[in-house]
Amino acid sequence: MSETKMSETKMDESCDVDLFVIGGGSGGVRAARIAAGHGARVMLAEEYRVGGTCVIRGCVPKKLMVYAGRFTDEFEDAAGFGWHLETPRFDWAALKRSRDAEVARLEGIYGRNLAGAGVEVVADRAVIEDPHTVRLVHSDRRVRAKFILIATGATPVREPLIPGAELAIDSNGVFELETQPERILVVGGGYIAVEFAGVFASLGSKTTLLHRGKSLLRGFDPEIADALGEAYAKRMDLRLEQTVERLERDGSAIRATLSGGESLTVDCVLVATGRRPNVAGLGLERVGIDLDARGAIPVEADSRTKVPSIYAVGDVNGRAALTPVAIREGHAFADTVFGQKPWCVDHRLIATAVFSTPEIGVVGHNEDVARRCYGEIDVYKASFRPMKATLSGRDERVIMKVLVDRASDRVVGVHVLGPDAGEIIQAVGIAVTMGATKADFDRTIAVHPTLGEELVTMRTPFVVKHPVGVG
Repeated sequence: MSETKMSETKMDESCDVDLFVIGGGSGGVRAARIAAGHGARVMLAEEYRVGGTCVIRGCVPKKLMVYAGRFTDEFEDAAGFGWHLETPRFDWAALKRSRDAEVARLEGIYGRNLAGAGVEVVADRAVIEDPHTVRLVHSDRRVRAKFILIATGATPVREPLIPGAELAIDSNGVFELETQPERILVVGGGYIAVEFAGVFASLGSKTTLLHRGKSLLRGFDPEIADALGEAYAKRMDLRLEQTVERLERDGSAIRATLSGGESLTVDCVLVATGRRPNVAGLGLERVGIDLDARGAIPVEADSRTKVPSIYAVGDVNGRAALTPVAIREGHAFADTVFGQKPWCVDHRLIATAVFSTPEIGVVGHNEDVARRCYGEIDVYKASFRPMKATLSGRDERVIMKVLVDRASDRVVGVHVLGPDAGEIIQAVGIAVTMGATKADFDRTIAVHPTLGEELVTMRTPFVVKHPVGVG
């Protein structure tokens, strides 16, 4: 790092703190802790609960609910393996108590870790007044900071707005439900809608998943998305290419009128049509920071905004709305600005999972994008019944795809649909990130019998039936 940069990041005694972090989610917490470890004086403001969306009302509590739902299949499958069980009974209140207790435990850990690192945490709303000043709204206190980091995440949207929209809940509201809805309508086709529809259906709610598109999970490999749609159609009432026109009270229930004129009567409507960067009321206009077309804060590769003293990490900058990305960006920011160890996050290859049932794991490009990027690619596919289903009798398929750039033999995409897909793709993501070739996959000895072994035993590419570059 240059002498200019090093002098720029020296602690400024004219400021109250060296770093003020707005937002106590995964990205903000990581940045605060690492910066403090580098000797910075750090203050963090969080107006709700430390831990952010992921810990408090997202990834963690949702995954616990996914686990709960999957016991339904496990109980049903047990008979095929010789187990004889009494009819199980699910207790929503018991799950909610256990889930909420775990969330509270994790929140406490986050708070203790911040305190242990020497970060001052204030339970208040923070707004930006100038490039170096933050105002704490409730205490009406002003804090001068050498650097300001915005890490406020994203917030659910309920769009398009329709008559009666106030009768619906968003993904945050799921965790406040005191009782399990017997009938639920889930609106949306992305991660959140798909995951929660799977949860409610597995737990026994009569579930309708409604999406305006022709298939679920836009941007995912079409074969994987279509296979999930087929699996979901067996588990719930899946309705594609439809929208909700209005919601109305029908006694204690809700009547939803659909685009085709049909109406559904349900006990709960969950609108999960997307999230937008959480920037309302931050004071960005005061410092001349304009939002991009998606409503996100534009940043450079190092997460710096157009204002040199203000940075933004995580969902709020719109680069990749995933918790691990926010954590990496926060860490990179703190190392770069306070640790004299500059580095940037590589957003080109990000492994991810959808905790639907069946589960999806992905790293790299889907087939259409791979063809546009590389021209000639080889596609290796496997579709099979998982070993467990041979005794359980469950109608279940696993699908795996490996996409290879023909010119370099490099693996540019791996897609898995089936049990433990998230766990599989985490390991595969290491190889793909390192630039593994199909030859590397081929010379890897399989672990037998496993689902993952199929990824290293596929030898013959599928014949492309359409011209190269047409996807």
